[in-house]
Amino acid sequence: MKIDRVELRKIRMELVHPFETSFAREVARDAMIVTVFAEGLTGWGETAAMAAPLFSYETVETCWHILHDFLAPAIVGQRIPDAGSLARHTDFVRGHPMAKAGLEAALWDVWAQAAGRSLADMLGGVRERIDVGVSIGIQASVDDLLLRINMFLEEGYRRIKIKIKPGWDVDVVRTVRAHFPDIRLQVDANSAYSLDDIAIFQALDSFDLLLIEQPLAFDDFVDHAELQRHVQTPICLDETIAGVADARAALALESCRVINIKPGRVGGLRATRQIHDLCQTAGVPVWCGGMLETGIGRAANVAVASLPNFTLPGDLSASARYYHEDLVAPPFALNDDGTMTVPTGPGLGVTVRQDLLEAVTVHKEIITGDVA
Repeated sequence: MKIDRVELRKIRMELVHPFETSFAREVARDAMIVTVFAEGLTGWGETAAMAAPLFSYETVETCWHILHDFLAPAIVGQRIPDAGSLARHTDFVRGHPMAKAGLEAALWDVWAQAAGRSLADMLGGVRERIDVGVSIGIQASVDDLLLRINMFLEEGYRRIKIKIKPGWDVDVVRTVRAHFPDIRLQVDANSAYSLDDIAIFQALDSFDLLLIEQPLAFDDFVDHAELQRHVQTPICLDETIAGVADARAALALESCRVINIKPGRVGGLRATRQIHDLCQTAGVPVWCGGMLETGIGRAANVAVASLPNFTLPGDLSASARYYHEDLVAPPFALNDDGTMTVPTGPGLGVTVRQDLLEAVTVHKEIITGDVA
């Protein structure tokens, strides 16, 4: 598969509802869309980086720099038949997994189209429908949180995740559990705590949570292992797992009992499948997290979630959860049973709406060869 050119776009999309975590409040999604043109086929990818270096050191601007100046020029004009071949062209760039993941996703779309197979099938997916949950940011009040949880349950979501931070944790979870005693519930701290807060997590053991996601520092393995020894609820790592080596370390150190795999965070779909296989061998369940992706990134995530060891509902909510209009047709929606259908068409299995994409594009460039 010879790569003819690569198009890079910066986009900005307004969110339906502000999304607040322990480190930021977002009202719009800034992202990069990567388009690969190869032998008459067009592949689409999306970077997961935010506008600011809050979740990761990578940002939209760093992704633009790495893709524009290094990664895209390295593949234009080259024959790249698979993900292993891509790595040989891109491994000279140290780090920057989000930038690499956006490019790799577009290539997977092309490879799957060329093979006449869906992306899920190419990756080894086994499900036609996947269980999905919803992630709810920190709200202005507990009453507002309860209203939003009730709304999403009425829409059919099978699992609720709420964000926590110091001062918005045990009492909030206690109230939520009292109002919704039977729902599948988990919490996400986004690295807001330290080992000094063990008592908080021990208190959370009382509320029958599926897991506690990323409670401690984004780059920590040792303290998470210590925390896991002191709590019954499974610890789940997110930000800490930036690639396959991190997943291997977390499993070896018993830093967690669950891993959240975000393809955009770990370096792409090849790394996602490798982490999935490692965890499956170790008997550790995984689930697919989200980064407020548009339908382009969401399509790849849904395909990933069809793999066999993705046994917990992912943060793969319907398009309408985040955007008034999504960039793909058909938009992602919940089925009546609270699941989401895995696209079966070639590649991503969705059509990118060029009119909407142009409307939200802030800047774009085409890479056709070496960049001066």
